[in-house]
Formats: sequence, structure tokens, C-alpha cells
Amino acid sequence: MDNKQPNFSASESAEVTLRENVTQVMQHYFANLKGEETRHIYDFFLDEVEEPLLTAVMKHTEDNQSKAARILGLSRGTLRTKLQKYGML
Repeated sequence: MDNKQPNFSASESAEVTLRENVTQVMQHYFANLKGEETRHIYDFFLDEVEEPLLTAVMKHTEDNQSKAARILGLSRGTLRTKLQKYGML
């Protein structure tokens, strides 16, 4: 089984890694809270990222759920549950 992970590192000096992007976005988010307390940031962040991730993978696989599930490392049933959550079925 090929367990190859995607390479999100910068191949050119102008590119930013996914990790760096997340760090920058979260720093910006916290800076703009202006003293307000935040809760459930983990769920908030996952909800913000999960839908566009699923959209991109489904487009890449031409809506083939079996291929998408393999790419994401999910069971097909779990993928279908997530697609339903976002109205993508």
C-alpha cells in the first residue's frame, strides 16, 4: 500500500507551505479578536477547512467516491457522511 504523503513544501521561494498558511491565518484570527474570548476553535477550524478539501478531492477524482475515500484515508461510508454534512450528495 502506497502511503505517500503530499508535499506541501515550497518549491519556489514565493510559495508558502500549507502549514505556514495555517499559522498565518490563525495568527491573524487571534489578532482580530480584540480581547474577545473564543471557544471551540478546533471544530471551527475543521469546519472551515473540511468542505473545501472535500470539494477539491471530489473534483480531482471526478466525483468518484471510492477514489476520494482512498486519497483522504477515509472509509467510503465516512466520506459519504461528510459529503452529506455539506450538502455535496
